[in-house]
Amino acid sequence: MRTIISDELKLRLRFPARAVGIVGAALMIASIFLSWSYGHDALDDVGYNGAPSPLQLFFAILPLFTLLLLAIPLVGKGRLGRWAKVLAWNTSAKTAAISSLLVVVVMIIAIAIDLGGLVNVDPGGWLALVGGILAVAATLFLPDSPEPTLYRIKTPRWLQILGIVVLMALILFGAAYILGFDDADDFLTFGAFVVGVVMVLRQFGVFGWLGIAAANNNRVLVLSAFVVAFAFPFTQNGSDANMSIASQVLIFAATALGLNIVVGLVGLLDLGYIAFLGAGAFTAAVLSDSAFATVHWSPPFPVTVLIAGTVASLLGLLIGAPTLRVSGDYLAIVTLAFGEIFRITMNNLDGNDGPNITNGSNGIPGIPDLNFFGFDFGQPHVILGIDIGRFANYYWLMLVVIALIIVVFMNLNYSRIGRGWVAIREDELAAEAMGVNTFGLKLLAFSGGAFLAGVAGSVKAHYDVSVTPDQYVFLESAFLLAAVVLGGMGTVMGVLIGATILKLLPEKLRFFSDYRLLLFGLLMIVMMRFRPEGIVADERRQLEFHAEDEELADEVEEELTSHHAHLNREREEFAL
Repeated sequence: MRTIISDELKLRLRFPARAVGIVGAALMIASIFLSWSYGHDALDDVGYNGAPSPLQLFFAILPLFTLLLLAIPLVGKGRLGRWAKVLAWNTSAKTAAISSLLVVVVMIIAIAIDLGGLVNVDPGGWLALVGGILAVAATLFLPDSPEPTLYRIKTPRWLQILGIVVLMALILFGAAYILGFDDADDFLTFGAFVVGVVMVLRQFGVFGWLGIAAANNNRVLVLSAFVVAFAFPFTQNGSDANMSIASQVLIFAATALGLNIVVGLVGLLDLGYIAFLGAGAFTAAVLSDSAFATVHWSPPFPVTVLIAGTVASLLGLLIGAPTLRVSGDYLAIVTLAFGEIFRITMNNLDGNDGPNITNGSNGIPGIPDLNFFGFDFGQPHVILGIDIGRFANYYWLMLVVIALIIVVFMNLNYSRIGRGWVAIREDELAAEAMGVNTFGLKLLAFSGGAFLAGVAGSVKAHYDVSVTPDQYVFLESAFLLAAVVLGGMGTVMGVLIGATILKLLPEKLRFFSDYRLLLFGLLMIVMMRFRPEGIVADERRQLEFHAEDEELADEVEEELTSHHAHLNREREEFAL
């Protein structure tokens, strides 16, 4: 719209546009007190006058943001002071208006699908749609705001810690609330609302400030994140369905973090990574107390984890040593072939075409639940008066595993080895010319990532109760790679978010299961077009994809300088 609406026209119409936008936002807020649907079976029952449903109340937050962002600047720059330039008022108002309209559209489509046509949409829904169109049209005529600089304002440490705690509390509430939806329409509506709020806060500069707060209080962030993750099962009232999804997400995320070393840090395209997860799972299954296990030896589980990781790592060395001298498409083809060879080999180890190790296509069923010092992971427990089921037990175990994986990943990333990996990713020939052992470091990344996948696989075997070769097909490798690319290559938080999205959406949108690949493909196309660096961008990759943006380069340089200064302070404190 910048080329269609000139800056002069925006300046001339900014006050009328602001007034129209306020009217549109007010109409959307007023609409929640009217009925949106003719029947009561749509969404969470939006068919009452004067009694807004929870989803309608959540929706009202976005137009309220729009109204405040449009109205507050009317007091004038003199009264706003530095806040007039620090915050992106107009751009944030535009984002809030667009987000409000998108949520309205999602809700109207849901009502039409649930009740059988648009004729079942009541005046409240149409009033919200008109208000959303007015607000969006009006905000397009507002002058563009400069980039927010809220992160540059020095704030006291207690306020930064409070911001982190509030963020973690909101994440816990949002996760518990969104997993409580059994209906896909409710899930999509609340998901659209959450995305809208995140986009508004990001545009407003809140996430930039939170990034600085997190860098300055890294230990508080990590501690609060794991407290929230540990407390999550207590919000589910013993629900095995939601805890099963959460456990699968953690297993998937732990595996994706291992792949992130290979793809995100070193830049090697591995299309057969699921084989390492399978190697760890089959090793744990063979060494279990299952009646179908072919090796009649069952060591303690910690020993099994180490053996499973070692077996997967040796497979990584076996495939990596002869193939890592090639790169690009050729490496991708070789790793793809390796993944298929692994699956076929597991099928053939049935006693007919080879030694009987995996029982062939039947796999190894009946794998017993873990038992640590008398704590049976398969039995429900009552903690603080709340029923904690089998899946919650494995969820907590995977929290410990993923914490260890994150520690390994972060220490490698900021070590000499990590810098060598990044140098190989940027320019392998230049790195080799500077004395970097490129082959050795690539082999280390391949075997190290395989070890982490093997550890995750050892837990997955007991979680799934059964291990079969058909669980480890190429499609699973593609989803792992998609999680890394979607979330942000080279980052921890990005991969966790990407893994959550790719595991949660199929579970909650089962009506879309036949079109899952189409959905993922469209999502990847949108990401590559508008945010190729991923949802959570690594600073270096931001510069790669936005090399012409000098302002971004200065901003990233400032953030990196601040981050390294913070790390140096922590090292000095540790040394003392």
